Amino acid sequence: MADKEKDKDMPFLGHLEELRWRLVKCSIAIIVVALVVFFYIEWITDNIFLSLAEPDFPFYRFCCWAFDQCAGKIKVDYQSTEVTGQFMTSLVVSILGGVIVAFPFIFYQLWSFVKPGLKQNELKQVKGIIGFVSLMFFIGISFGYFVIAPLTVQFFGTWTMSEKVDNNFRIANYISVVSSTVFFTGLLFLLPVVILIFSKLGILSSAWLKRYRRHAFVAILILAAIITPPDLLSQIVVSVPIILLYEFGILLAKHQEKKKLKLASNS
Repeated sequence: MADKEKDKDMPFLGHLEELRWRLVKCSIAIIVVALVVFFYIEWITDNIFLSLAEPDFPFYRFCCWAFDQCAGKIKVDYQSTEVTGQFMTSLVVSILGGVIVAFPFIFYQLWSFVKPGLKQNELKQVKGIIGFVSLMFFIGISFGYFVIAPLTVQFFGTWTMSEKVDNNFRIANYISVVSSTVFFTGLLFLLPVVILIFSKLGILSSAWLKRYRRHAFVAILILAAIITPPDLLSQIVVSVPIILLYEFGILLAKHQEKKKLKLASNS
């Protein structure tokens, strides 16, 4: 309680100073992890990125077993056309790896900055939010890597305008496509968290979400068409989890409304 009162009395520049130090801590965490990733960059490139083009990747083996759709080896040559291309790509991969691995710590620091401004009953309602947000983010990262990324690599790696045209991907572009697909899928899986926060703020309600469910589904299908290769199977594979996340968000909003009614009746 004393710390909360102290935080309320803190001047504006004091809040900025606190935010600055929390961002410094986040930066240090990212750099530490990035250095580790950079040290193992060859192993990561071979076993995490380039393995997506191999027919024994887990998702391809699952499709072969479940749907009898077996993937062949993608005939792709990777190249770097700039002098600093491989080095700069290694730096980008390292920093992005640092952000992903350090995400729970980063969110903890940002949450610790916002937390003192919340009321006691609001803090009780968001208990365990750090673990919940981190879990949803890493589930999204896993889904993006093991499902969406291989679909993307398989489609564009096998697509040809003519047999006379070979696929020679720039390694920077290839890694950028895979990385952005995986990272933004991780952020996309935070949809229930966004719905939960907006419901707490009174901006969204479960009734409103249900009323515009059809509109949301259309938007999800369009989004899936944008972030996946233009084939029906890929769009279905991506759309279904997002729709389930939307429905999960409705359940969270409804649960939050019941909590509010219970608190109002007890007061």
